[in-house]
Amino acid sequence: MVEEEGLRAKSLDYSLQRNESLSAKETSFLISTESEALFQKREQSKDSVFFTDGIRQIDFVLSYVDDMKKDSELKAERRREFELNLRKTGLELEIEDKLNSEDGRTYFVKIHAPWEVLVTYAEVLGIKMPIKLSDIPRPKYPPLSYMLGPVKLPATVKYPKPEYFTAQFSRHRQELFLIEDEATFFPSSARNRIVYYILSRCPFGEEEGKKKIGIERLLNTKTYSSAFPLHDGQYWKPSKTSYINERYILCKNWARFSYFYKEQPFNLIRDYYGEKIGIYFVFLGYYTEMLLVAAVVGLACFIYGLLSMETNQSSIEICDPKIGGQMIMCPLCDEMCDYWRLNTTCLHSKFSHLFDNESTVFFAIFMGIWVTLFLEFWKQRQARLEYEWDLVDFEEEHQQLQLRPEFEAMCKHKKMNSVTKEMEPHMPLCNRIPWYFVSGTTVTFWMALLLSSMVSIIIYRLSAFASFASFMESEATLQSVKSFFTPQLATSLSGSCLNCIVILILNFFYEKISAWITKMEIPRTYQEYETSLTLKMFLFQFVNYYSACFYVAFFKGKLVGYPGKYTYMFGIWRSEECDPAGCLVELTTQLTIIMIGKQIFANIQEACQPLIFNWWRRRRARTHSEKLYSRWEQDNDLQVFGSLGLFYEYLETVIQFGFVTLFVASFPLAPLFALINNIVEIRVDAWKLTTQYRRPVAAKAHSIGIWQDILSGMAILSVATNAFIVAFTSDIVPRLVYFYAYSKNSTEPFNGYVDNSLSVFLIADFPNYTAPMEKRDFNTCRYRDYRNPPDHEDKYAPSMQFWHVLAAKMTFIIVMEHVVFLFKFLLAWMIPDVPKDVADKIKQEKLMTVKIIHDFELKKLKEDLNFECNDFSTGTKEKESRPVSSKISV
Repeated sequence: MVEEEGLRAKSLDYSLQRNESLSAKETSFLISTESEALFQKREQSKDSVFFTDGIRQIDFVLSYVDDMKKDSELKAERRREFELNLRKTGLELEIEDKLNSEDGRTYFVKIHAPWEVLVTYAEVLGIKMPIKLSDIPRPKYPPLSYMLGPVKLPATVKYPKPEYFTAQFSRHRQELFLIEDEATFFPSSARNRIVYYILSRCPFGEEEGKKKIGIERLLNTKTYSSAFPLHDGQYWKPSKTSYINERYILCKNWARFSYFYKEQPFNLIRDYYGEKIGIYFVFLGYYTEMLLVAAVVGLACFIYGLLSMETNQSSIEICDPKIGGQMIMCPLCDEMCDYWRLNTTCLHSKFSHLFDNESTVFFAIFMGIWVTLFLEFWKQRQARLEYEWDLVDFEEEHQQLQLRPEFEAMCKHKKMNSVTKEMEPHMPLCNRIPWYFVSGTTVTFWMALLLSSMVSIIIYRLSAFASFASFMESEATLQSVKSFFTPQLATSLSGSCLNCIVILILNFFYEKISAWITKMEIPRTYQEYETSLTLKMFLFQFVNYYSACFYVAFFKGKLVGYPGKYTYMFGIWRSEECDPAGCLVELTTQLTIIMIGKQIFANIQEACQPLIFNWWRRRRARTHSEKLYSRWEQDNDLQVFGSLGLFYEYLETVIQFGFVTLFVASFPLAPLFALINNIVEIRVDAWKLTTQYRRPVAAKAHSIGIWQDILSGMAILSVATNAFIVAFTSDIVPRLVYFYAYSKNSTEPFNGYVDNSLSVFLIADFPNYTAPMEKRDFNTCRYRDYRNPPDHEDKYAPSMQFWHVLAAKMTFIIVMEHVVFLFKFLLAWMIPDVPKDVADKIKQEKLMTVKIIHDFELKKLKEDLNFECNDFSTGTKEKESRPVSSKISV
């Protein structure tokens, strides 16, 4: 830019000297014309992704601020050493002076990888490149696919490049590959991946015999402010040159909220961001498609509950003034609470029927089969993706063998790798044990903190329940005043909101700590690092998000005791009771608030946080508006996606998967809410990646990794949790036992169920410290349990019906689990992990690739032999003529 200003001044001086005879008007016109031409050139360079020569493409950008702190000289020396070593590897660097930057403080180092560097490291990384146009046809659309016309993208967007046969690149076989233009042969994602590989392994100094290597360490020490590959253009307009602006195409066809119903351009995402990000969006899109089926079935179950709500016999009996209005219920807390009539919970019992009806069993079984189909079909989708994106055998060839630069820098010992038979850095176990101990202690401490917060919330619920019951259950309750907000529901709502806030706060702190302790463990490879972090984060969030739901589903109301002999927590707080209609509606409330609250908070955070931060950074950076706001400055002002950006996206999706599967029997609308969230999530993620974040470094991945195992484990656990919810939290099994064994009305078999499910307690048997202060004129009260009446010889002991119901619950769990697991294993056995057509195509492509390489080598061998034969024949003729002359001379 300094040269540009100098050329401008020289050209103007020359023009003025050359045109001294021109009039003042002509001279001013000349100056304005040249200034306008230069201004247009500067405006065009705002979108430039090339060096100043306009030829060499910018593959990576480093930035730094030359501060005047005490360690500025050390940082400057590290930068000089680092950039010198980068040049030694063959990379070409161009430095933009801080005077040309918008803020007047930031230097930019632009990096270009020339052809020799690209071909060398493409071979090292095993990058596959095209060798021949494929004649294998693309998969055809299924029948009736024309009906999905509005959902489809244009063919040029869905398939931006033709299909090729590919092979791992080799410098010695360059003639084999389809190299039309060296500048565009390697896609930009492969170029930035190669440059980052060099940056992450380039040394910049040595200390105490250990090499200091890698751009990550320089970023951690603030030697460089940032390191990122450039976006290939503006997202709001196409490129004015012949260079294809993939970012604009993605923004137009993918990152628009008005395209929420459209399919995603997976191949274009993969070409621009790399396979690792591409496979995440494939998984999220596939999961959303499968949720559509579950959402429709869940909505049908909800509609059934809605339509049958007024005809539900239990609700009719509870609401009937002659039945529920005559049943006096025992107090909900000691001393402060009064007696209440059953029909005051009329509205609550109707609402409970929405989620606790006959369709609950069907939906629980359906979701057990759905989750199996989801995982099995995903394996097939993943296998097809591996074939289409040339990721077959990628795992064992590269990812497992790629060491983290931080691991290499920390290691003083070396050990022979049993696979590669080469010496490589080795960290002895004795050096890792202290950090493993710190890691284990930290995780244990946070789990204990999490459990203590859960106990605190339970104590709050117990205290709040007594408070709500004392002022909500007043004299009005004995006058049959119907109210939707019962003490149970009021406690559940307030406790769930408090729990949601605590969850978000604990997550914020634990995320920072888990990332730090994982780094301190010094994992050997990137895969080990991600696996360790994933297990820590998922274990914590699993307990954090689901512990409250597990408490309501499996513990609340199970160990209450009975009037006169209640169970107390810490000897102070009386255990919570379930509503006479059951605890399922409270579980639904808990699940709804946590699930929807988390999703709303996450979407608002993902959308607003980068928008606000980018606005603030641009506002601070643009202090010299007359200067050029170049492409590298624009990208530098964007947010950093980071190496863990995708990890948190997977974690969010898997936690949502747990809400959809683990407790879905209590909330059939969970898949519908998840579907709506994911439709928004896809476009929010696409929008922020394309417009609000720096371009991430492209990375390869052939699967979703350890998340696959986590999903499989949650699928198995979901069968058990839903079976227990239907058996112990729902009221279905007790109703069935009454229907088949205790009903005395053959025409209306459910008549009398409410009266049958409530036991009788003699008020005179209340201990003094638990009985209500105010005396009443009735002798008995009712409570939810199956116990003997006061006139029985073994009064208040579990009745025979109690054991019948318990046996029926255990039988239901065993039968449901076996039926669902039988279907799961049958489906897993019937559905192959790799579809037959994909397996055939993989074999066909391997054979074709081997044949192409064989023909190439054979052709090359023949050419070499012909060349040698020609040399030999020419040499023989010369040899035959030379001896004659030599003999003559002799």
